[in-house]
Amino acid sequence: MASRADQRLVNICLHGIGRPARPMEPGEDAYWIDPSLFEQVLDVAASDPRVRISFDDGNASDLALGLPALRERGMTATFFVLAGRLDRPGSLSSADVRELVDAGMRIGTHGMDHVPWRGLSDASLRRELVDARIAIAEAAGTPVLDAALPLGRYDRRVLDALRREGYLSVHTSDRRWARDGAWLQPRFSVHSDDTPDSVRQRVLATPSVIERAKRGAIGLVKRYR
Repeated sequence: MASRADQRLVNICLHGIGRPARPMEPGEDAYWIDPSLFEQVLDVAASDPRVRISFDDGNASDLALGLPALRERGMTATFFVLAGRLDRPGSLSSADVRELVDAGMRIGTHGMDHVPWRGLSDASLRRELVDARIAIAEAAGTPVLDAALPLGRYDRRVLDALRREGYLSVHTSDRRWARDGAWLQPRFSVHSDDTPDSVRQRVLATPSVIERAKRGAIGLVKRYR
Protein backbone atom coordinates (compact mmCIF):
# COMPACT_ATOMS: atom_id res chain seq x y z
CA MET A 1 0.00 0.00 0.00
CA ALA A 2 1.31 3.46 -0.90
CA SER A 3 2.20 5.69 2.02
CA ARG A 4 0.44 9.02 2.49
CA ALA A 5 3.51 10.87 1.19
CA ASP A 6 3.38 8.81 -2.03
CA GLN A 7 -0.25 9.66 -2.76
CA ARG A 8 -0.77 12.10 -5.62
CA LEU A 9 -3.01 15.12 -5.28
CA VAL A 10 -4.31 17.56 -7.86
CA ASN A 11 -4.65 21.10 -6.50
CA ILE A 12 -7.07 23.26 -8.49
CA CYS A 13 -6.91 27.00 -7.86
CA LEU A 14 -9.83 29.34 -8.54
CA HIS A 15 -9.95 33.13 -8.44
CA GLY A 16 -12.92 35.35 -9.26
CA ILE A 17 -16.37 34.06 -10.20
CA GLY A 18 -18.87 36.06 -12.23
CA ARG A 19 -18.63 39.83 -12.52
CA PRO A 20 -15.83 41.59 -10.58
CA ALA A 21 -17.01 44.15 -8.03
CA ARG A 22 -13.64 45.92 -7.88
CA PRO A 23 -11.11 47.21 -10.42
CA MET A 24 -9.03 44.37 -11.84
CA GLU A 25 -5.27 44.28 -12.09
CA PRO A 26 -3.68 43.93 -15.56
CA GLY A 27 -4.18 40.40 -16.86
CA GLU A 28 -6.48 39.41 -14.01
CA ASP A 29 -9.49 38.99 -16.29
CA ALA A 30 -7.97 35.74 -17.56
CA TYR A 31 -8.64 34.19 -14.14
CA TRP A 32 -12.27 35.30 -13.68
CA ILE A 33 -14.64 32.55 -14.74
CA ASP A 34 -18.33 32.32 -15.51
CA PRO A 35 -20.49 30.89 -12.68
CA SER A 36 -21.65 28.05 -14.91
CA LEU A 37 -18.04 27.03 -15.63
CA PHE A 38 -17.28 27.23 -11.92
CA GLU A 39 -20.15 24.87 -11.11
CA GLN A 40 -19.04 22.44 -13.81
CA VAL A 41 -15.44 22.47 -12.59
CA LEU A 42 -16.65 21.71 -9.06
CA ASP A 43 -18.70 18.80 -10.43
CA VAL A 44 -15.56 17.43 -12.09
CA ALA A 45 -13.57 17.92 -8.88
CA ALA A 46 -16.23 16.35 -6.68
CA SER A 47 -16.00 13.11 -8.67
CA ASP A 48 -12.21 12.81 -8.25
CA PRO A 49 -10.91 12.07 -4.72
CA ARG A 50 -7.43 13.33 -5.64
CA VAL A 51 -8.63 16.92 -6.13
CA ARG A 52 -8.21 19.71 -3.59
CA ILE A 53 -9.77 23.14 -4.20
CA SER A 54 -8.40 26.54 -3.23
CA PHE A 55 -9.33 30.15 -3.91
CA ASP A 56 -6.89 33.06 -4.21
CA ASP A 57 -7.25 36.85 -3.82
CA GLY A 58 -10.09 37.06 -1.29
CA ASN A 59 -12.78 38.15 -3.74
CA ALA A 60 -16.34 38.73 -2.52
CA SER A 61 -17.45 36.01 -4.95
CA ASP A 62 -15.68 33.46 -2.73
CA LEU A 63 -18.50 33.80 -0.21
CA ALA A 64 -21.37 34.81 -2.48
CA LEU A 65 -20.89 32.08 -5.11
CA GLY A 66 -18.09 29.82 -3.97
CA LEU A 67 -19.35 28.81 -0.54
CA PRO A 68 -22.94 27.88 -1.56
CA ALA A 69 -21.67 25.71 -4.42
CA LEU A 70 -19.20 23.94 -2.15
CA ARG A 71 -21.89 23.32 0.45
CA GLU A 72 -24.26 21.86 -2.15
CA ARG A 73 -21.62 19.26 -3.01
CA GLY A 74 -20.39 18.60 0.53
CA MET A 75 -16.95 19.95 -0.38
CA THR A 76 -14.41 22.05 1.50
CA ALA A 77 -11.69 24.37 0.22
CA THR A 78 -8.84 26.59 1.37
CA PHE A 79 -9.31 30.34 0.87
CA PHE A 80 -6.08 32.32 0.54
CA VAL A 81 -6.98 35.83 1.65
CA LEU A 82 -5.26 39.14 0.86
CA ALA A 83 -4.98 41.10 4.09
CA GLY A 84 -4.69 44.43 2.30
CA ARG A 85 -8.07 43.96 0.62
CA LEU A 86 -10.02 42.91 3.71
CA ASP A 87 -13.21 44.94 4.17
CA ARG A 88 -12.80 46.72 0.83
CA PRO A 89 -15.57 46.79 -1.81
CA GLY A 90 -15.52 43.68 -3.96
CA SER A 91 -13.39 41.75 -1.48
CA LEU A 92 -14.07 39.62 1.55
CA SER A 93 -14.84 41.40 4.81
CA SER A 94 -13.54 40.20 8.16
CA ALA A 95 -17.04 38.90 8.90
CA ASP A 96 -17.01 36.99 5.58
CA VAL A 97 -13.75 35.29 6.53
CA ARG A 98 -15.22 34.22 9.87
CA GLU A 99 -18.29 32.86 8.05
CA LEU A 100 -16.05 30.74 5.83
CA VAL A 101 -14.33 29.36 8.92
CA ASP A 102 -17.67 28.62 10.59
CA ALA A 103 -18.68 26.71 7.43
CA GLY A 104 -15.66 24.41 7.82
CA MET A 105 -13.38 26.09 5.30
CA ARG A 106 -9.64 26.55 5.81
CA ILE A 107 -8.12 30.04 5.68
CA GLY A 108 -4.62 30.79 4.40
CA THR A 109 -2.66 33.91 3.53
CA HIS A 110 -1.98 35.34 0.08
CA GLY A 111 0.00 38.19 1.61
CA MET A 112 -0.83 41.84 2.02
CA ASP A 113 -0.76 43.63 -1.33
CA HIS A 114 -0.76 40.97 -4.09
CA VAL A 115 2.84 41.65 -5.05
CA PRO A 116 5.45 38.98 -5.84
CA TRP A 117 7.46 38.13 -2.74
CA ARG A 118 10.60 37.45 -4.72
CA GLY A 119 12.98 40.43 -4.61
CA LEU A 120 11.29 42.28 -1.74
CA SER A 121 13.31 44.01 0.96
CA ASP A 122 13.44 42.32 4.35
CA ALA A 123 10.92 44.81 5.75
CA SER A 124 8.50 44.34 2.84
CA LEU A 125 8.82 40.56 3.02
CA ARG A 126 7.97 40.67 6.70
CA ARG A 127 4.89 42.74 5.89
CA GLU A 128 3.75 40.07 3.43
CA LEU A 129 4.61 36.98 5.48
CA VAL A 130 4.08 38.16 9.06
CA ASP A 131 1.90 41.27 9.24
CA ALA A 132 -0.60 39.94 6.70
CA ARG A 133 -0.80 36.63 8.52
CA ILE A 134 -1.58 38.35 11.81
CA ALA A 135 -4.37 40.43 10.24
CA ILE A 136 -5.95 37.41 8.54
CA ALA A 137 -5.74 35.27 11.68
CA GLU A 138 -7.46 38.03 13.63
CA ALA A 139 -10.30 38.13 11.08
CA ALA A 140 -10.58 34.34 10.93
CA GLY A 141 -10.31 33.71 14.64
CA THR A 142 -7.99 30.79 13.86
CA PRO A 143 -4.25 30.35 13.25
CA VAL A 144 -3.12 30.81 9.65
CA LEU A 145 -0.82 27.93 8.76
CA ASP A 146 -0.83 27.91 4.94
CA ALA A 147 0.41 30.40 2.34
CA ALA A 148 -0.14 30.86 -1.40
CA LEU A 149 2.50 32.67 -3.45
CA PRO A 150 1.18 35.77 -5.26
CA LEU A 151 1.59 35.42 -9.03
CA GLY A 152 3.33 32.11 -8.35
CA ARG A 153 6.80 33.67 -8.02
CA TYR A 154 9.34 32.45 -5.50
CA ASP A 155 12.96 31.58 -4.92
CA ARG A 156 15.08 30.00 -2.19
CA ARG A 157 15.08 33.18 -0.06
CA VAL A 158 11.28 33.34 -0.04
CA LEU A 159 10.94 29.65 0.78
CA ASP A 160 13.52 29.91 3.57
CA ALA A 161 11.59 32.84 5.08
CA LEU A 162 8.32 30.89 4.92
CA ARG A 163 9.96 27.95 6.68
CA ARG A 164 11.32 30.19 9.42
CA GLU A 165 7.83 31.55 10.01
CA GLY A 166 6.52 28.04 10.53
CA TYR A 167 4.06 27.72 7.64
CA LEU A 168 2.82 24.15 7.28
CA SER A 169 2.29 24.36 3.51
CA VAL A 170 3.14 26.70 0.67
CA HIS A 171 1.04 26.69 -2.50
CA THR A 172 2.49 27.58 -5.89
CA SER A 173 1.22 27.97 -9.46
CA ASP A 174 3.60 25.39 -10.93
CA ARG A 175 0.92 23.40 -12.83
CA ARG A 176 1.91 19.90 -11.78
CA TRP A 177 0.57 17.23 -9.49
CA ALA A 178 1.40 17.39 -5.79
CA ARG A 179 2.17 14.83 -3.09
CA ASP A 180 -0.09 14.47 -0.08
CA GLY A 181 1.53 16.05 2.95
CA ALA A 182 4.35 17.77 1.04
CA TRP A 183 5.31 21.24 2.23
CA LEU A 184 5.35 22.68 -1.29
CA GLN A 185 2.02 22.20 -3.08
CA PRO A 186 1.89 22.93 -6.84
CA ARG A 187 -1.49 24.01 -8.22
CA PHE A 188 -3.32 24.38 -11.53
CA SER A 189 -5.26 27.64 -12.03
CA VAL A 190 -8.55 27.59 -13.92
CA HIS A 191 -8.75 30.19 -16.70
CA SER A 192 -11.69 31.98 -18.27
CA ASP A 193 -11.30 30.02 -21.52
CA ASP A 194 -11.24 26.63 -19.83
CA THR A 195 -14.00 24.05 -20.16
CA PRO A 196 -14.75 20.94 -18.10
CA ASP A 197 -13.06 18.90 -20.83
CA SER A 198 -9.94 21.05 -20.83
CA VAL A 199 -9.70 20.69 -17.05
CA ARG A 200 -9.93 16.91 -17.39
CA GLN A 201 -7.31 16.85 -20.14
CA ARG A 202 -4.94 19.57 -18.90
CA VAL A 203 -5.17 18.98 -15.17
CA LEU A 204 -6.52 15.54 -14.31
CA ALA A 205 -5.06 13.37 -17.09
CA THR A 206 -1.83 11.58 -16.23
CA PRO A 207 1.04 13.70 -17.61
CA SER A 208 3.68 12.18 -19.84
CA VAL A 209 7.12 11.37 -18.50
CA ILE A 210 8.55 14.27 -20.52
CA GLU A 211 5.97 16.70 -19.16
CA ARG A 212 6.60 15.58 -15.56
CA ALA A 213 10.33 16.01 -16.03
CA LYS A 214 9.89 19.45 -17.58
CA ARG A 215 7.62 20.73 -14.81
CA GLY A 216 9.82 19.20 -12.13
CA ALA A 217 12.90 20.90 -13.57
CA ILE A 218 11.14 24.29 -13.56
CA GLY A 219 10.22 23.86 -9.91
CA LEU A 220 13.76 22.80 -9.04
CA VAL A 221 15.22 25.93 -10.63
CA LYS A 222 12.77 28.15 -8.69
CA ARG A 223 13.57 26.46 -5.37
CA TYR A 224 17.33 26.82 -5.63
CA ARG A 225 17.92 30.03 -7.56
